[in-house]
Amino acid sequence: MSERDSWPDAPELAGPPGEEDEGEAEEAAEVELEAEPETPEDEPAADEPAAEEPAVEDAPVAAEHAEGDFSVPDGYGVLQGSGEGARRAVGVVVSRFNGAVTSKLLEGALAELESAGVAREAITIMPVPGAFELPIAAMALAKTRRYACIVALGCVIRGDTPHFDFVAGEAASGLQLAALETGVPVAFGVLTLSEAEQADDRLDKGAEAVRTGLEMADVFAQLRAAAQR
Repeated sequence: MSERDSWPDAPELAGPPGEEDEGEAEEAAEVELEAEPETPEDEPAADEPAAEEPAVEDAPVAAEHAEGDFSVPDGYGVLQGSGEGARRAVGVVVSRFNGAVTSKLLEGALAELESAGVAREAITIMPVPGAFELPIAAMALAKTRRYACIVALGCVIRGDTPHFDFVAGEAASGLQLAALETGVPVAFGVLTLSEAEQADDRLDKGAEAVRTGLEMADVFAQLRAAAQR
């Protein structure tokens, strides 16, 4: 027997490192795939309907005035005007800027003047470039002493610049100043809007300003008559 034949049998060489591990991993993965997946506790099962989210209610729109009627307790003398316009002359100053809106305000004001009995020949209309010019025009008409009241109509719409605050504020304070300096009622019929679409719901402001002006003119007339007695 040769020396070569007497050597002990050599052990089988193992395959490349990692082959056995990969095979075991594949078998484990197959077992996991056969198992039914568990449903996470925080997610609804496929056959269970998802819980409905609570509906979000629209925020309520803030009212522009409080409901209810005004009343004076009994036993007091009351000096109150009416909206009658017979035998009264009225001056109307109106802004041409945002004319699509101010034209409708003027239409409503003129219709209200007619309903109140104010004759057409007793009405003077003075168009001005914009709302900023309304106070000086109202002051000029009031100083003539020919008009029982002045009705100011205009529209200012908020934009990207601070012009809205300046124009709206100056128009309001200027019209008030015109009334205070002359003693002639000046009714405020100027719309101050965040966007043009809001004008449609406020076009009765022209008629409202007429009613305010005529009522103040009447109560002032009563006050002068009472003072002369």
